Parts: sequence; structure tokens; C-alpha cells
Amino acid sequence: MQLTVWTYEGPPHVGAMRIATAMKGLHYVLHAPQGDTYADLLFTMIERRGHRPPVTYTTFQARDLGKDTAHLFQSAARDAYDRYQPQAMIVGASCTAELIQDDPAGLSEAMRLPIPVIPLELPSYQRKENWGAAETFYQIVRKLADKDVRPAAREGRRPRANLIGPTALGFRHRDDIIEITRLLDSMGIDVHLTAPLGASPADIAQIGAADFNVLLYPEIGDTAVRWLEKTFGQKTVRTVPIGHGATRDFIAEVAAVAGVDPALALDTSHMPWWSRSVDSTYLTSKRVFIFGDATHAIAAARVARDELGFEVVGLGCYNREFARDLRDAAKLYGVEPLITDDYLEVEDAIAALQPELVLGTQMERHIAKRLRIPCAVISAPVHVQDFPARYSPQMGFEGANVLFDSWVHPLVMGLEEHLLTMFRDDFEFSDSAGASHLGHGHAAPTAPSPFVPSDVEGQAANTAQGVSTSLDTNGSVETIAEPEGWSAEAEKELMKIPFFVRGKARRNTERFAAEQGLSAITLETLYDAKAHYAR
Repeated sequence: MQLTVWTYEGPPHVGAMRIATAMKGLHYVLHAPQGDTYADLLFTMIERRGHRPPVTYTTFQARDLGKDTAHLFQSAARDAYDRYQPQAMIVGASCTAELIQDDPAGLSEAMRLPIPVIPLELPSYQRKENWGAAETFYQIVRKLADKDVRPAAREGRRPRANLIGPTALGFRHRDDIIEITRLLDSMGIDVHLTAPLGASPADIAQIGAADFNVLLYPEIGDTAVRWLEKTFGQKTVRTVPIGHGATRDFIAEVAAVAGVDPALALDTSHMPWWSRSVDSTYLTSKRVFIFGDATHAIAAARVARDELGFEVVGLGCYNREFARDLRDAAKLYGVEPLITDDYLEVEDAIAALQPELVLGTQMERHIAKRLRIPCAVISAPVHVQDFPARYSPQMGFEGANVLFDSWVHPLVMGLEEHLLTMFRDDFEFSDSAGASHLGHGHAAPTAPSPFVPSDVEGQAANTAQGVSTSLDTNGSVETIAEPEGWSAEAEKELMKIPFFVRGKARRNTERFAAEQGLSAITLETLYDAKAHYAR
């Protein structure tokens, strides 16, 4: 364990809380000290849910450690049952409470409550949030599913599917469910159960009545789905429908499993039209760096290359349980996989590769902003702005439209920003000239341009201890010694270059200066480098 200002995943009990919060009629009794109750904020403040998570904390304090903390747990569990009357209960310990070894499983069993009580063994110092969510859901399904339930005869009814994986605090899970439910309905397929989001323990008991399962989020549902395959013989659709091409593959797989006509699904995506348009050439071969949970990162790489014409120069994930899948995907794009939960490693990779677009989590948004690179969020963890009130799925044909808007707009609006910057010193368009539609005499006060950083900022964002990793003409990586820095005049001139080729211009200039043995980069060096590489 290491101290950090940012973490991609919380401890596993937060994953368990996501499952409890997603379901109905389920209550979570968490043996935890007073300080571990912070997780409520994730749902009420970040996800903006209308109710608190169904979690009861024992909230023991330091003075309680000399007493019987086991009694505190049993009292909290009994009070939770009396107050909330849940259909089932899950019990466990937080990372801090795990150290005192009070055994919530044995304590709850001794209470003999008149409902199913599911103990959770979540090793807080070996595992993390997504694993905790997956393990919690698996234990719930294994404990509550009625093994005698089987699908009814197909005669006279439509095929039924379970949607497996969506949870509370999931990235666009709510909207993805709506989109996939509509898509399946257009194919003549009913959704029997969505779990864990929106399901109750009574619903879980009937999970075996579906004809097949649709695994939308492997990080959450894969373990449970494997058990369902073994126990009920249910087939699983594993294609994740993120992007136009993946959605079409998803439809084909669903149709084969359900025995329906795939042509019934209506293709409503604008992505193919745009990809064939003249405007799409503007984004061809744009260099993109992708990082997030494995499912979203792998899906994003396919969309970026095959549907938008980007060049994938970096691909990584933070959940090591899916490292093999990520490595297999990285081979398809000829890049080195980055599997880490250290955001500083991710920042170093982005700074070295200097992509023209970053697709990542909330942390990559901060990194990209600091490095002045456009960014779109594709994966949890995310902030409040990525839980929009509007309908904004990532999956299905409408999801492909959302991806198009989310990924293209940062580049297009960046071009507009560049044009405004380029003409900022023009007598007619400068800040001091004022807005043209207001007529003359409405000059605005002159202010420093927010688009031109100081020499210190420019060096801090692009120079790391005098050494830089750069790509040569054949794509291989080499390390060069950088000049001491850029002059203010050269840095200002560099910022006039369009942002989507500015990184390349900086790399070429620094390479030229290093080859010429120059200690600093001046305006003349910038123009000499431009002439050198133009030949």
C-alpha cells in the first residue's frame, strides 16, 4: 500500500457498497470505524442519487477498542433489520475493521436473523473496488438463486435475457441499460432481469428463468455469469456493444444465441455516415492515448482506430484482473500495454508520447489539461459532470453517436481555439479591439492571453529534467538530451502552431537543437528546424 492523492479504485468494501446501493431490498451492515463512512458522498454528491446507500455502519471509535466491538456489530445488525426490514443482508468489514478480526460472518450467523445473511470476505489489502463488487454480486447470486428455476417452454413467448453487470456509481450504466433494452426489444427479446442495478433479492432468486445472459460489464459480472453458466446452463453474450462495429457484432451474437433475425435491429448510428464524409479526413491519423478500466479502454481503442481513423499510440488499464485481455488488445495496435494503478506512470507515458487526444478517466482529464492536450472521459472513476441528467449512453447505436460527439468535439473546438489565438494579435481581432458587433468605442481591457503560457509553464509541462522520450520517423522510441529550455519568444511562436501538430513541432525542434548541440531554443532555432524538416 502507498500513499497517493488519487486512486483509480477504492477498497473492496466500496465495491460491495456499490452492489448494495444498486439493489432494492438489500441492506449492508459494515463493521467500520467512524472515519470509513465517507463512501456515502460518492453516491449522494458524485452520482447525485436521491437517497443514501442502504448501509449501516458500526462506527466504533478508538475508545471502543478496549471493549467488546463484536457486541457493537451485533447490535448494529439487529437494529438495521428491525428498522429497514430488508429481504436479505450482506455483512462485512472495512479495511480498518479487518485489522481487529471480529469475524462479522460468524457473529451474524450466531444472531439467526429470519432473512438470508450473506457474509463477505473481502481482503482489503490484496484486492480493490471492482473485485469487491464482482465478489459481492457473485456471493449474492450463489446464495439467493433458486437452483430449481428453469426457463419456461419457448412456445408462444419471446426469448428472455438477463442484463448482468450494471451497478451504482457505474459510468453511464443507467443509460446503457435503457439503450440495450430498446435494442433487444427491437429484436423481439425481453429483458427478464437487470442485475444488480434495480434487482431485489426476490428477483435474484428467479435469475435462472432467463434463456441467456448478456454480460455488459465483465469487471462486475464475469464471476457470477460463469457460475450461472455452470449451474443453469445459460449461454452468455460477451460482446460489449460500445461503438458501431461492436454493436453490430453484439446484435449478431445475440441473434445467434436467441434464434432471432438480426435484421430486426434498427441501425440509428450517424457514425458510418460521418466516417465516409469529407470532414472525417480532418481526424485521420490523429494520435490518441487510451486509459481506463479494461472493458472501456479496449472498446475505445477499436472505435478510435476502426471508426474514427485515429492512430492508437498508447493503451492501458488500472484493473490488473483483466491484464491479459488488455495485453491481447495492445498487440492489435502494436503498442506497449500499460497496466498500472499509479497515475504518475500514466502521466509520464502521456508526456512522452505527446498524443493529440487523450481518452481516459477523471485523472487523465487533469493530466491532459496540465499538458494542454484535448481529453474525453471514457471510464470510471469519474466526477459529477460525468453523471449527466440527460440521456447519454455509451453502448448501442445511440452510444456510438455519444462517443462521436464526446471525442470529436474536443478536437474541433480546439481548432476554433487555435484560430482565435492565431488572430489575437491582429489589430481588428485583438482583445483591445472589443467585440465587432458592438461597434467602435467598446474596447475591452487588455489582458494576458490565457492560451500562451509563460516560459516557466511551458518548460514545466514539456521538459522533465533535461531528458525526453521521442518517436523517430520509423516509430521506434529513442531518448535524446533536451536543450536547457525555450526562450519566451520561441515558446510564444510555438503556441501559434495548431495544437494538433504542435507536439510534433516541439519534438522536431528539440531534436534539431540537440543534434546541433544548441543549449537553448530561440525563435531562430524554431524556424531553422522547420526548414530542416520541410526538406
